[in-house]
Amino acid sequence: MTHPLIPQLIDLATPVAENLGLEVVGAVFHTDRRPPVLRVDIRNGVGNTGLEDCERMSRALEEQLDATDLIPDAYVLEISSPGISRQLTTDREFVSFKGFSVIVTMSEPYEGQKVWTGKLIGRDDSWVYLNQKGRAIAIPRELVIRVQLDDKG
Repeated sequence: MTHPLIPQLIDLATPVAENLGLEVVGAVFHTDRRPPVLRVDIRNGVGNTGLEDCERMSRALEEQLDATDLIPDAYVLEISSPGISRQLTTDREFVSFKGFSVIVTMSEPYEGQKVWTGKLIGRDDSWVYLNQKGRAIAIPRELVIRVQLDDKG
């Protein structure tokens, strides 16, 4: 379950990242740890996301978080890059990773399968399209829980 502060944290972090030429791709607040850990995943839109990007984002976001007092208690801020084996969520990612091997996980079986693999063709409002050995497959988007890059493919 997503922590209730995550939407506000993303709203706060997004303009900070954009000012640095970065993009926020996700956030998780691990309140089961002592102290709690807020992890924000970023991506450099023009090149590889490096340690310098994470450090710049950490300093800038920490300043904003301290100013807003959104998280009143002690916590640890971690800024990281999501890496290559991650979930695709935005239209831009579906375009960028066209032709890459993906794993599609379903909420319930579709045509007898709950997990589909293949080369990503794309998606629209209703379907996620894969190429399986030259055959186009259309999977109902409403049943899709997750589409992630398959680092084995």
